[in-house]
Amino acid sequence: MSFAANFPLFCIVFCLICSVVSSLLNGKVARIITLLLSIVVMIMSIFVMLMVHLNGEPITYIMGHFPHPWGNEIRMGLLEPFFASIFSLILFLSLLGGERHLSSDLDVKKSQFYYVMTDLILSSFLVLLYTNDIFTGYVFIEICTLTSCGLLMIRQVGRTTLASIRYMIFSLIGSGLFLMGVIVLYGITGHLLFPNLHEAIAKLNVSGEYKIPLLTSISLITVGLSIKSGLFPFHFWMPDTYGYATPSSSGILSGLVSKVYILYLLKIIFNVFGTNVFYNSGIQHILFWFGVCAMIIGSIDALKENNINRMLANSSAAQIGYIYMSIGISPTLGVVAAIYHIVTHAFTKPLLFITSSRLCDAANGSKIFHDLQGKARKYPLTGALFTIGAFSMIGIPLTMGFISKYIIATSAINTEGMIVIPLIALALSTILNTIYFGRTLIRIYTPSDSETCMIKPKVSYLVSTIVLALINILTGIFSTPLISIIQQRLEFFGKVG
Repeated sequence: MSFAANFPLFCIVFCLICSVVSSLLNGKVARIITLLLSIVVMIMSIFVMLMVHLNGEPITYIMGHFPHPWGNEIRMGLLEPFFASIFSLILFLSLLGGERHLSSDLDVKKSQFYYVMTDLILSSFLVLLYTNDIFTGYVFIEICTLTSCGLLMIRQVGRTTLASIRYMIFSLIGSGLFLMGVIVLYGITGHLLFPNLHEAIAKLNVSGEYKIPLLTSISLITVGLSIKSGLFPFHFWMPDTYGYATPSSSGILSGLVSKVYILYLLKIIFNVFGTNVFYNSGIQHILFWFGVCAMIIGSIDALKENNINRMLANSSAAQIGYIYMSIGISPTLGVVAAIYHIVTHAFTKPLLFITSSRLCDAANGSKIFHDLQGKARKYPLTGALFTIGAFSMIGIPLTMGFISKYIIATSAINTEGMIVIPLIALALSTILNTIYFGRTLIRIYTPSDSETCMIKPKVSYLVSTIVLALINILTGIFSTPLISIIQQRLEFFGKVG
């Protein structure tokens, strides 16, 4: 086996080591370590992706000397390292773009603990992407939950404390349901590793044994991860969580944390239950309808907001709906659309939160739309970058968002019995997207005589936001390679069906 097959484990261990080391250092050094760590993880993940591509099939890495069913495993398909690389890149850019706010929002004496949380959250991303053991996944789901609360609470504003408590309550409910589902699954199969679970469930499906416990397990695991990712009607924590966190935290929480739970759910659907079992259970219909409701209600909530960050947070709830509706459409084109939209949202939301924070700085920190009037004219580059992100969320051509909505519409058209409702929901949500993002753009570009607080942008901010915007546009124009990877190389999930 190639030495690069060790890289996923090395990345996870590096993250854990860096979190310990960062806790002993000051904030500036801890920040440098975290930024370097994310770059190293990205480079190593790219090497793993190339290795799997050359190998032509997924690679399983057995940890220690104990094969399944006793040992633990890491599984590397083509898309696991792909998402590991883009998640580490987005985390790097989010930290880079929000540097000025991190310096002002964090207590200097405690700022190193922010980077401890960031290192741990990156380790949880990697484990959830690579692990072949469902209980190991649960352990790092809890780590991801606790570190997410840490990223939010460390700002030490009264509203963020309340938001983190609300987020913790919903997350723990989701974690508890997930664990209950795992317990039921272990009780009827006696296994925790994905390959053993998949084989045992396939036999149970054929024999008809434990039909109700199996359906219960599928339901508990699906609902648990749906709650944690913010699917309607469990999205009420989003406005405060994303709206009052420091911009780097908002970018990480909205762009990455909710998405890794969805990816882990997809991994379980394909590699544990199998698409035949899952899509015959009827659970996908619940995901579909909740996704449709999220698209509409999240957009309506965003339309009613007068605070730009809370508007973006409610928009995130709507975008989660796009993903779940697509999963409910089909395990083929629907899942392709869902994965592409995960990538779209992961790159776009950090761009919007980071650029909106600079517009708010120009209004002396106010996030109210009235106070933001004309600020894009004072900061034309920031206004242009925010516009690119807004256009992507609306679905304007030449952006990633347009490709996302096109693939979702195509998946609905090509799936029997799924044409009308998805297209109506997509059209209505897009209209609402256009209204509230259009209103925002009109406000920030409307001339104003109000006083503007002029702050010179940091180079790190410019690099971060320009890179995020360029990726959005380039991927929107040259989308074929990414779509081809998702369509033809579903090693991430195993064979469809």
